[in-house]
Amino acid sequence: MTLQGSLTHDRYCDQLLAETTQFRQILRDADLSATVPTCPDWTLADLARHVGGAHRWAGTIVATRATEFVSLRSQVLKGPDGKDPDALDAWLAEGVEGTVAALREAGPDTEVWTWSPVQRAGFWARRMTHETVVHRADAATATGTAFDVPQDVAADCLEEYLQLWALPVLTERRAEHAADPFGPGRSIHLHATDTPPELHAEWFLDLTGDRLTHRRTHEKATVALRGPLTDVLRVVHRRLPADSDRVEVLGDRALLDRWLTWASL
Repeated sequence: MTLQGSLTHDRYCDQLLAETTQFRQILRDADLSATVPTCPDWTLADLARHVGGAHRWAGTIVATRATEFVSLRSQVLKGPDGKDPDALDAWLAEGVEGTVAALREAGPDTEVWTWSPVQRAGFWARRMTHETVVHRADAATATGTAFDVPQDVAADCLEEYLQLWALPVLTERRAEHAADPFGPGRSIHLHATDTPPELHAEWFLDLTGDRLTHRRTHEKATVALRGPLTDVLRVVHRRLPADSDRVEVLGDRALLDRWLTWASL
């Protein structure tokens, strides 16, 4: 398993900065005590602290060239005390800038610890980019803000999701918590309807074995999810309901629901 991304290391670094800037812009004029519907245990302030803490954690791993799990003091991950939105915004900016600086200095191939089979700094550049994409979607939903992502970034975000859920470590973890969606004759087709052919924004998810395999192709499946790429991405990450009028489900809806329930962190 390579967890191969389609963007360059520099592009991930640039996009991580851009995603965080847009995330901060959403929060700047928002009520930070508001509940995040897609993360109902969190307020917007909690969401901001989660994103900023993730950036700092990954950045510390890369900056120190850690080769084993890093545990940081809770205060490092929680950010500034109090409810000052300007202090929280500055903390977010400082954290992502430090993380991106560490990633650029290390380059994609420097050996560092990750929770995946790929023990390289490039894993964290990609992972933090897409972590921030998805949580920007959370912030946009909570504030009624428009959400869009460059198509090549959205396609890579969806591809990364599938690559991660093909890992045995995640399959084994979910086996303890949810009924698996695997079985004979089960498959899912994800089809972005608004992308150019060269992006190959279609995926066939083969669930007939005991773990996910997938390929980029147009192929008939047990159930198909169709719609604009950003909306397909949001459904897959459970940031948009599958019964939204922004997407179309054809075939065995129960299988799609079962997969979405199973493949969620």
